[in-house]
Amino acid sequence: MFKHHLQGDDLASAPQFHDINGANYWTYQGMTMTSVGLNAVVGRVPEEYGMEPQSLAQVRKGCYDPKARLDDMNVNGIAASLNFGSMAGFDGSRCFHRAPDKAQALVHLRAYNDWHIQEWCAYDPGRFIACAILPTWDMDATVAEIKRVAALGCTSVSLSDNPTTVGLPSIHNAYWEPMWRALVEHNVAICLHIGSGNIAPHASDETPIEAWITTMPMSIAVGAADWLSLDALNRYSDLKIILSESGIGWIPYFMERADFSHARHKAWTHSGFNGRKPSEVFRDHFMCCFIDDAFGLQNLAAIGEDIVAYECDYPHSDALWPEVPEFLWQSVQGLSPLQIDKVTHLNAARYLNFDVFAKYQREQINVGALRAKAAADGVDVTPISTGGAAPLEEGEAKRPITSGDIMRMMSKQAKVA
Repeated sequence: MFKHHLQGDDLASAPQFHDINGANYWTYQGMTMTSVGLNAVVGRVPEEYGMEPQSLAQVRKGCYDPKARLDDMNVNGIAASLNFGSMAGFDGSRCFHRAPDKAQALVHLRAYNDWHIQEWCAYDPGRFIACAILPTWDMDATVAEIKRVAALGCTSVSLSDNPTTVGLPSIHNAYWEPMWRALVEHNVAICLHIGSGNIAPHASDETPIEAWITTMPMSIAVGAADWLSLDALNRYSDLKIILSESGIGWIPYFMERADFSHARHKAWTHSGFNGRKPSEVFRDHFMCCFIDDAFGLQNLAAIGEDIVAYECDYPHSDALWPEVPEFLWQSVQGLSPLQIDKVTHLNAARYLNFDVFAKYQREQINVGALRAKAAADGVDVTPISTGGAAPLEEGEAKRPITSGDIMRMMSKQAKVA
């Protein structure tokens, strides 16, 4: 990741990848970073979804190799994809933002972006969409990095939906003004991925994990409400915000509730929607992404057909790989051909300023063509069984897995070094 972009002391001090006793992990400035959060379980037998991978040997090669990722995209009927990184965290806060030496962190964050744009995405720029991370602890460096990655063809950045979790000012602080301006000037969209700042709450350590998983997409509602009240949206009409992995079924009520709250309380709250309804602001600036949401698509008119986009969530546990087309086709029944085009690619392409047909003709990257290529290339989709860290102790009787079980497994795995 770093050896082609750094040298000397900068390379020697970069994040290091380790393989000890069959476990892979990263170290950086005194921190140890292992796999987290049902991270790369795609292709496993369902019984092992709760076993957090501990090494590259326990995941599909498409998780870390761009050629293999394209193979898995082909069999899944995916024409183009924006990929979020795991090592640094969705927005870089897992690694670079928490590093004590910020001067080094800035060098290494830039190198990470170079690798992501110039190696991973450049493997096939017609099918990979670049998404950079920013050194938001330094606003001058942040603006400079936006300009730099935009010049490299990157059209999106991943940010925390709550920067106060890493000690930075809230999004309502004047600190962020230069970033808003730079993003708009360079036509760069913001991606807010669930879990990047606000943590999805769970009721107790004894709460079954399925309850936690059920509410995870909707947990971004806290951040969405916060960003919807961002005053910069009144000043920058072209500021674009993508709610990654948010789901869409809850969005109509969210907008209805925002409008109701504003109507009932604006006399004393002095809220800043400039005479518009919050729902109007939402439709002007936000796009929502869904994995499997038949109810939301059945109520597309209540959301807005221009602000919805599909995402496949590969390689996480919600991913429907390799059967995305089968699941999605059932969900889009009742939509017009144009609406199907919008939610499957047109909206995403517009928000991300990405021409999905710049390199390939439509007939080359539709589901049938991609699956034919996957078949010709012999892409193996046989479910794999690789084991790994498990939420229950060996020999423990089967019982409902709880949130506490998962947290303890993660904590134990983090001490792998």
